[in-house]
Amino acid sequence: MEIFELVKNRDPNEREFHQAVHEVVESIKPVLDRNPEYRSAGIMERIVEPERVIMFRVPWADDDGDVHVNRGFRVEMSSAIGPYKGGLRFHPSVNLGILKFLAFEQVFKNALTSLPMGGGKGGSDFDPKGKSDMEVMRFCQSFMLELSRHIGPNTDIPAGDIGVGAREIGYMFGMYKKIRNEFTGVLTGKGLNWGGSLIRPEATGYGSVYFAAEMLGAQGQTFEGRTALVSGSGNVAQFTMEKLLELGCTPVTFSDSSGYIYDEKGVDREKLEYIMQLKNVRRGRVKEYAEKYPEAVYTPVDPDQEFNPLWNHKADCAFPSATQNEINGRDASNLVANGVRVVSEGANMPTMPEGIEIFLDAGMLYGPGKAANAGGVSVSGLEMSQNSMRLNWPREEVDNRLKHIMHNIHKSCMDTAEHYGTPFNYVNGANIAGFVKVAQAMLDQGVV
Repeated sequence: MEIFELVKNRDPNEREFHQAVHEVVESIKPVLDRNPEYRSAGIMERIVEPERVIMFRVPWADDDGDVHVNRGFRVEMSSAIGPYKGGLRFHPSVNLGILKFLAFEQVFKNALTSLPMGGGKGGSDFDPKGKSDMEVMRFCQSFMLELSRHIGPNTDIPAGDIGVGAREIGYMFGMYKKIRNEFTGVLTGKGLNWGGSLIRPEATGYGSVYFAAEMLGAQGQTFEGRTALVSGSGNVAQFTMEKLLELGCTPVTFSDSSGYIYDEKGVDREKLEYIMQLKNVRRGRVKEYAEKYPEAVYTPVDPDQEFNPLWNHKADCAFPSATQNEINGRDASNLVANGVRVVSEGANMPTMPEGIEIFLDAGMLYGPGKAANAGGVSVSGLEMSQNSMRLNWPREEVDNRLKHIMHNIHKSCMDTAEHYGTPFNYVNGANIAGFVKVAQAMLDQGVV
């Protein structure tokens, strides 16, 4: 399709962005055929081009007084249905192409939530790992010194992502408040005692499990007695495991950048509590889990290996919750061969195109990230609502609203896939449902 060639020629080195655009372009062909006004209005040509990209330097001093310089970014992709909304990622891999892919995905993900939020994404190639709290604070303050010019509660509301948790959000919020002399809901993921929402830390992980439960429910099945492979050990993975345990499913794997753990006996609540202490407080590595629980097996990362052995264990479900492109074609084949029938993505675009094809050909219940992990941004939207009303909803209300949103996202994806002749193809359903909402808003608002 010409639009994909245009994107590749204009931004030849942005591989992840090309991948995200290609998936959407393939899904929406029948929509464009049925709605020629989308073509004549140049909707796709506009939707693949960010409304605004901000790039800036972030100088900061370490504890020894040495000065370092990182790059900061904010990609404001689309404000067709609301102010820009999307996380900030602090990781050495961050570059403009990755953030454009994340922002592009965010546009459709946010549209699926039915909340009035546009799409954006940002971050820096700064690595918080191994840095002291004071070094992280100085970086965050320098980062916000520039970012504060471009965001606001009615303009762009960032949140956390990889490398940006409660600590980083707190430091950035404090700096924004000092610069602007106002206490406002400009960031989500805030602390509970200064404007945050209950369930926000849990939301992405809980949401991906709720979406998987909806896919199973549509087939008359439940989680009870099943086992699950989970990747990652951060926020998303931790709360994915917590909700799985609550619903009767036993997680048997988790990982970090150093390697992965396979615990055949399963991660129970006591073990999960240890993981949370290890990763959130001590900021340790997953290898220590195997030292505490000798029945578990730790496998270090082998960069020369052409597949990830974490995905090569017997299980019923898989929850990729680490990062993009962590499941390649061989991994997908291993999952199918090992009896996995449900995949729900907690991470953004963790499955490569050849893996998605294998899942769909095998008739897998496959929940793509823009639908399955929309729980995080959904509760961010609920946090914005609570900030606007100057109140806090109780935990049960936020959790029920999250569950209801994930139910509606699943229904929208399923109904849309059915309408366009590809029943239970949640990839097509998510892409088409999100695209139509954004495209219609763009038509209504003219060429801007």
